[in-house]
Amino acid sequence: MGTALADYEQLDTEWELAPGTVDSSPVLQEWLQSTPDVLDTIRNDPSFPSRVQLSYALFPSSRDERGLAIGVEDIFVGNLPLTVNADYVANFDGSDSDRETYGAHLRYYVLPLGGYVNVAPLVGYRHVEAVDYRESGVQVGFQVKVIPSRGGGADFAYTQSWVSPTEDDGVMITQLEFGYGLTERLRLATDVEWQFAPGATDSRLGIGVEWML
Repeated sequence: MGTALADYEQLDTEWELAPGTVDSSPVLQEWLQSTPDVLDTIRNDPSFPSRVQLSYALFPSSRDERGLAIGVEDIFVGNLPLTVNADYVANFDGSDSDRETYGAHLRYYVLPLGGYVNVAPLVGYRHVEAVDYRESGVQVGFQVKVIPSRGGGADFAYTQSWVSPTEDDGVMITQLEFGYGLTERLRLATDVEWQFAPGATDSRLGIGVEWML
């Protein structure tokens, strides 16, 4: 049945707290029932959030074409350190400078989720299209994530991946991302991406917002 109200009042007196403090504090009541494993919580509760993204895109290598990027990041699969990620990016107007990429991949975080640094190999599918090339296929790579402020306050990610890595016309992708919390749920998100194909290099800049789930 838990601790009675009279016992809470007695604890208020013993600990020299204001009357009703224990009765109105679920945290103190939880500690009275059993001592939480704080270290386990810190180590294993994700220090970075799941989120939905919406960004304005600029393509400097394609005559400064402009476009839109939408996506979801780090949607956890149950209690596993495994996340689903997907995005779509394209320029606004159809032209000789068309840019379009889309895909989805899984990331598996190999370090405790509550840490300030994590590393995740990734595997999925991606389509990449630019002026001089078009490639679709398996995407493999890895991400390094640095989280100086837990819970979505701030984080930085470096991602290196390859699309169709065993093919002669495979594409290498390098991406840098930075997120900064503006409110409890809303974040500013920026990223820079380079695509390296045989005989061609393309770039993209993005700035937008993320909604933390």
